[in-house]
Amino acid sequence: MALSSIASGLSFGSSPKAVMTTLCFFRFWLGFGIGGDYPLSATIMAEYANKKTRGSFIAAVFAMQGFGILGGGLVGMAVSAIFRSLYHAPPYSVDAVGSTPPEADYVWRIILMLGALPAVLSYYWRMKLPETALVANNAEKARKDMEKVMQVEITIQETKTNKTKFGLFSKEFLRRHGLHLIGTASTWFFVDVAYYSQNLFQKEIFSAVGWLPPAKTMSALDELFKISLAQFLIALCGTVPGYWITVLLIDRIGRFNIQIMGFFFMTVFMLALAIPYHHWTLNKAGFLIMYG
Repeated sequence: MALSSIASGLSFGSSPKAVMTTLCFFRFWLGFGIGGDYPLSATIMAEYANKKTRGSFIAAVFAMQGFGILGGGLVGMAVSAIFRSLYHAPPYSVDAVGSTPPEADYVWRIILMLGALPAVLSYYWRMKLPETALVANNAEKARKDMEKVMQVEITIQETKTNKTKFGLFSKEFLRRHGLHLIGTASTWFFVDVAYYSQNLFQKEIFSAVGWLPPAKTMSALDELFKISLAQFLIALCGTVPGYWITVLLIDRIGRFNIQIMGFFFMTVFMLALAIPYHHWTLNKAGFLIMYG
């Protein structure tokens, strides 16, 4: 992940198309790494946690994404503010070419490369993290390692387990876990469609409700700063509190119930925003409350 983030910022090419091709290549491998780390982080937490707090522990892992969004907004604002103070550029309506100074090419590269910092900082502790009993297949050693990490006394309970082994793509796996896998994967897929698709159109949404002035009245660096600020405020007032409310309530309400509630309210609010969309462009405060 760290190498892909740095390489993304160093994307090379003799033309814009070549740069975009190189950038897409490195972002693919970054996504490959994140795709492996994301579920494994939750899995490790699930194996360390006890039954009583397992839901909140796993939810807390995903809730850290909210702080990542806040950090991304802060980095975008900081880098754009520095370059904006050093390299003054006219609005697009005054000078279409000059509104994007040549030095702006460094801005997005620096922002992408700074994404490697969290991965680098956490690498040492990741390497020191011991395997859990399920993976190590040594209950006594795993117990001692987990006691060091969690700083609590752990008692091993002897249980009878089914020694039958079967592969991931076997008929037995499909019979036992196929329905759960399809249900989990499909709901995750639909959440990502809803969540990430709205991120693609955030700039247009912010403009429609008046958070962003018309693009022609800003330079490229001005626009980056204002978009970063808007995303930061949405995360601060909506995303982060929502994550941590879930962390607090998931073991009280239940994982299934809280997921059903989440899907229900996502559906209600998105329909309420999308169907009377032109109404909300005239009632900006209500739109921002519902969108957040």
